[in-house]
Amino acid sequence: MNWRAVLEGTYREALAAVSPARLLAPHLTGPPPDLVVAFGKAALPMLRAALEAYPGVPGLAVPPRDAADLSAPPRAEVYPASHPVPGADSVRAARAVLARVAALPAGSRLLVLVSGGGSALLAAPWGVTLAQKQALTRELLAVGADITQVNTVRKHLSRVKGGRLAAATRAELRALLISDVIGDDPAVIASGPTVPDPTTFADALAVLDRCGLVAPAARAHLEAGARGEVPETPKPGELPHAQAQVIGSGRVLLEAARDALARRGVAARLLSATQGGDVRDLAAWHAAELRRQWPHRTAPLVLLSGGEATVTLRGDGVGGRNQEFALWLLRDLGAAGIYGLSAGSDGRDGNSAAAGAFLTPDSLARARRLGLDPDTFLARNDSGTFFARLGDALVTGPTGPNLGDLRLLVLSPPSPL
Repeated sequence: MNWRAVLEGTYREALAAVSPARLLAPHLTGPPPDLVVAFGKAALPMLRAALEAYPGVPGLAVPPRDAADLSAPPRAEVYPASHPVPGADSVRAARAVLARVAALPAGSRLLVLVSGGGSALLAAPWGVTLAQKQALTRELLAVGADITQVNTVRKHLSRVKGGRLAAATRAELRALLISDVIGDDPAVIASGPTVPDPTTFADALAVLDRCGLVAPAARAHLEAGARGEVPETPKPGELPHAQAQVIGSGRVLLEAARDALARRGVAARLLSATQGGDVRDLAAWHAAELRRQWPHRTAPLVLLSGGEATVTLRGDGVGGRNQEFALWLLRDLGAAGIYGLSAGSDGRDGNSAAAGAFLTPDSLARARRLGLDPDTFLARNDSGTFFARLGDALVTGPTGPNLGDLRLLVLSPPSPL
């Protein structure tokens, strides 16, 4: 069996099965809204699907600037913005969205379509300058803060996040969300602009303390909020006119991958759709799981897992959590290699042009022949360069929605482990 082709085909079929149009279709019923607003990596596909269901309704989309297709649907405005660090275009987009939703009268209907990446794409700094917020976002990512921690801080430095978008409108707001976070909490997805926020200014300060970050301007604003001098984000029960529903998640993606494998006659086992933590620890756990299950196999089995790991930056290389996971796993397994693929569902892995990377049973042997030492590349967070030189990077371009990562690891007897 051509396992590399099977893994790439499974990845692409799973993404097609969780396209925004398919996820949205069951929910685009009832009276048409008066306005549709979409933001996130899947903003334009989601907006197009909604406006096809509701012809003549005006819309506004905030997609990533590097989206494959930035053309505007009829009666829609498009504000491309920066990701993963917000830019001036993100501020312009947030102002446009806030102005449009604030102008809606009471009794009108607002449909908001949210997907991963929306937190950076929709930025309205509060208490800090854009440059200070950009620097703080980079610092949080560099020390390995997870998405919940990052968003706890960002929500309290924003006029749009943490339920403040919902608070800005008198319309009846309905939000449909595609989740890119572990646990699928609407308050975490895109920093929860349409839902009440259970976190506080004190929680945001605690994140800065745990991460060892000074950030004087941000800290001054957060401390003022903790003293009650700055209004808190809306809390549970304070947004009765707004409702939110998660319509897609990492588990849906993994189930689609399992179905795609079944159509090929390949058995699959879902390990977990909610795995996070340090990427090195995650790779070690998967290596142990492979060794545990392999002796019992008499036929091929693909192990599936998802979620989003974190990477602690030690160098200035090219790569992301999926390629770094694959490289740590290659190092942990050593000469006992496997076929595998670890890739982001949005088609982008960190600061590289790849979605992720393949592993093959001879990956380590081929790397040694090329003089590529895994430890050297891991030390400078340069997994993207490693797999590009090896010819094992998966490059797809931006795919749209982000439902976390997809890891497919093949147990194929006889066991080398």
